[in-house]
Amino acid sequence: MRLRALLETDALGLRLLGGEDELDRSVRGVMTTDLRDPSRYLSGGELVLTGLAWRRGAADSEPFVRILAGAGVSALAAGEAELGDVPGDLVEACARHRLPLFAVHETVAFATITEHVVRQVSGERAGDLAAVVDRHRRLMTSGPAGGGPEVVLDLLGSDLDLRAWVLSPTGRQIAGAGGTPLPGPVGAALAGHHLAATRTGRRAPHRAVVDGATYSLFPVRNTGRGALPASRDVRESVLSDWLLAVEADAGDWPPARLDLLQGVTQLIAVERDRRDAARTVRRRLAQEVLELVQTGAPPAEIAARLRVAAPVLLPGLGAAPQWQVVVARVEWGETEARPGTGTPAGPSEAIAGGPVAQALLEEILVDPAVTGPDSADRIAVAHTGEEAVALVPLPAVPSPQDAGPDTARDGSQAGPALHADVLLAAVREPLSAGLADDGRLTLGVSAAVHSPEGLRGALEEARHARRVAAARPGRVCAAGHHELASHVLLLPFVPDDVRRAFTARLLDPLRDYDRRHRAELIPTLEAFLDCDGSWTRCAARLHLHVNTLRYRVGRIEQLTGRDLSRLEDKLDFFLALRMS
Repeated sequence: MRLRALLETDALGLRLLGGEDELDRSVRGVMTTDLRDPSRYLSGGELVLTGLAWRRGAADSEPFVRILAGAGVSALAAGEAELGDVPGDLVEACARHRLPLFAVHETVAFATITEHVVRQVSGERAGDLAAVVDRHRRLMTSGPAGGGPEVVLDLLGSDLDLRAWVLSPTGRQIAGAGGTPLPGPVGAALAGHHLAATRTGRRAPHRAVVDGATYSLFPVRNTGRGALPASRDVRESVLSDWLLAVEADAGDWPPARLDLLQGVTQLIAVERDRRDAARTVRRRLAQEVLELVQTGAPPAEIAARLRVAAPVLLPGLGAAPQWQVVVARVEWGETEARPGTGTPAGPSEAIAGGPVAQALLEEILVDPAVTGPDSADRIAVAHTGEEAVALVPLPAVPSPQDAGPDTARDGSQAGPALHADVLLAAVREPLSAGLADDGRLTLGVSAAVHSPEGLRGALEEARHARRVAAARPGRVCAAGHHELASHVLLLPFVPDDVRRAFTARLLDPLRDYDRRHRAELIPTLEAFLDCDGSWTRCAARLHLHVNTLRYRVGRIEQLTGRDLSRLEDKLDFFLALRMS
């Protein structure tokens, strides 16, 4: 119950002396005390009743109120039977600590207030919560007619005045109450809080404050056939679990309400299990196609399998789609054991990366603007070894007029294609929190292909792109097919010792000379190569006379023994600058 309800109950004889802005605080219990320090008996959320016998003088009020506020009590009610009016020093101390203060009329016994609070908090509320849980369970167990998780969330709003959303591990909204969507950035931030708290072993619910609003985050554990034993490493499930975000601070809740929300998450897990069962067919189709491609099966056999997959992934589509291949890998490094997380110390060979990457890739490939648990019904993801492979259909656009960035290898125009840099834009922040300091996600995207013959090349292309992404720094990295037709592809794979020796041999003499003479030979070299060796354009860019530029280039050649009129030497300098 709330303080406001106490004040509105005439039989309790309460008069508000301060804290009008705090009347929506919840009362979880009641305690009567005249001890100067009752902190050992307080657990937070109580209405404290006192006859003021602890007060010897005005200086006693401040420490007493400070102790109550520090213990998290909801309010203080002081009896007027002993001293008459409540002393002003007590009123002032409560105002300083934002602790609501009531005066109890001398004709009202503390026992009357205690009995009323206990009856309201323990009896009536417990009965109400039990009824709500029973309604939720009956609705959810009635199957599709129950309306899915939206019905449960609507009941939370109508019965308990709680706004709640079911979110994916990246913060994408799966279900919400009352048609009020959660803004995408807020969902991503809440998912990041949840993943970070789960990785550190903190006990749920997790408290998060985003844009000034307080949320409590409850994990929705997978309880279906694919559920992992509770003793397994948390990293095997942290990147695939849903969460329930409730706009409230659960730290003030009684155990009965916490039990209710835990029950709600179990009911929502039924929907999660249904979603996973629906994905089984798509996963099997992807696995069959992947095995055919990897074993070099005849194109006709692969085409037949694709014709089976197309109606499942794109129902009602007349023409055969084009396809893109996306490869993802989740790797875990060495980590120290964290208490309560189930995460062992040392290397993580025991964690199967393929299934984790499969579940994560299924989530990443969903448009973040799309809500609902079935929004991934056009994605088929298989896993092999430690990597996950997705087949993403792209409806072909007939009679293309102009080739664009989504053009397939045969020149036909595909529908909206996937781009590596866009895929991770909305999910990078929450996933980085879930990967913490020992995990890494790398992802590669192929170009679109229109025929079975092209799938093997697309798979290799996506794998090469993923290796390019793996050579980059960061917890979450992606690369696309367009990055494979450049020297940039080669640079990440140059061993560090070779890279350092190569750049040192060419650039260290120039850096030393610049440091001693402030000659700016390195900037001059960069500008000269960027201007394709044009003396006039380079001089204009550097605001130099051409003769001055010729002197600097001559000094570069003298110090390095190279000739900048030769293509080979220009290329060596260009690569050295890129690798430095």
